[in-house]
Amino acid sequence: MKAAVYEGPRTVTVKDVPDAKIEHPCDILVKITTTNICGSDLHMYEGRTSFETGRTLGHENLGQVVEVGKAVSKVQVGDWVVLPFNIACGFCKQCEQGLTNYCLTMQPKPDMAGAAYGFAEMGPYQGGQAELLRVPYGDFNALRLGEDAAERQLDYVMLADIFPTGYHATEMAGVKPGDQTIVYGAGPVGLMAAYSAILKGAGRVWVADHQPDRLRLAEEIGAIAINTAEQDPAEVVKDATLGLGADNGCECVGYQAHDPQGEEDATLTMNGLIDSVRFTGGIGVVGVFLPEDPGGAEAQGELEAQGKVPLDFGMLWFKGQRIGTGQAPVKRYNRALRDLIVSGRAEPSFLVSHELGLDEAPSAYEHFDNRDDGWTKVVLHPNGNSRSTNGSSRHTLQELRQEAKAQGIEGRSHMNKQQLERALKR
Repeated sequence: MKAAVYEGPRTVTVKDVPDAKIEHPCDILVKITTTNICGSDLHMYEGRTSFETGRTLGHENLGQVVEVGKAVSKVQVGDWVVLPFNIACGFCKQCEQGLTNYCLTMQPKPDMAGAAYGFAEMGPYQGGQAELLRVPYGDFNALRLGEDAAERQLDYVMLADIFPTGYHATEMAGVKPGDQTIVYGAGPVGLMAAYSAILKGAGRVWVADHQPDRLRLAEEIGAIAINTAEQDPAEVVKDATLGLGADNGCECVGYQAHDPQGEEDATLTMNGLIDSVRFTGGIGVVGVFLPEDPGGAEAQGELEAQGKVPLDFGMLWFKGQRIGTGQAPVKRYNRALRDLIVSGRAEPSFLVSHELGLDEAPSAYEHFDNRDDGWTKVVLHPNGNSRSTNGSSRHTLQELRQEAKAQGIEGRSHMNKQQLERALKR
């Protein structure tokens, strides 16, 4: 089978690897039709983790079941499923408490917790940027989708990670109806955090970043954009709140946060949030922070390379703020978020900019890593469904949706690229 394989810093190749197969009676085998490139993948792509060369990337995966193990009783061949990036057993102490993000069974190191597809330090599991993916404990880990799954893959694939992760940030921050919320980072997860806060009924949501294309998307969903190249987010928020600050905030950037000039500073967003959020407010941190950063010494300093970030803890303590951290327990949220998509209340595919074939993964990683204009979220189709090889497909999904809106085409937000091009008679 073909797969996108990490070969070293900023080097991804698409090549033949051994086919994924059933290894345990509880496994299922999924033909991956849609898989995303995540901002977390970029940490590994840039060589800023311990991710091994030769491994397949990809933890945001959706597809169709093609084989099931003998002990699988619920999931059937032919089912469309989306796969939480957390690989969990369902029966360990952590899973019993709903903490599938810290499963003790699937993580082989006894002093560690948590497992994921194609992710550094989270077990030996291959990623889903490939034609096939082995899914352990398929009955527990696979979320089955309805009859509209094939047509709405761009919405449902977001349930693998970024939609639940953005929602988790708002849960840890304590976002409630009427709240005023500040989100640092307008990448896919930051946009999902802002979107989740709006779905929850937040009265006002700010999104801070210095990428204009991403800030435009934030405005399109009803958030207030703050361009950090021009304004200090903390001052903007305090000016709008009688000097008090936002009720809560979300950190959606992580340890490679940097200023508009490209200077890295892992404290940038965290200390910005401490300044931006009011006394006794909540902060949810889903941006990735690691105990070891192989490139941290050169990019920031020796302490940062060891995961030691000079946090403004005195002000945090003085303000009585609360911080929640860590990866999202996707299964806690994905069923409810799926049903919001089914009902039309949520359409997280709004942030998709490119649908490409698996062969285009090396170029897609390069563009996404460079933050090139318009590359807000990349979707790969390992088993077809991509129309990226003809002239019309060079239009981004967002451009096609805008054109469809101008022509008054109904249902455009549910359409994938191929359907939009057909509706536009391209």
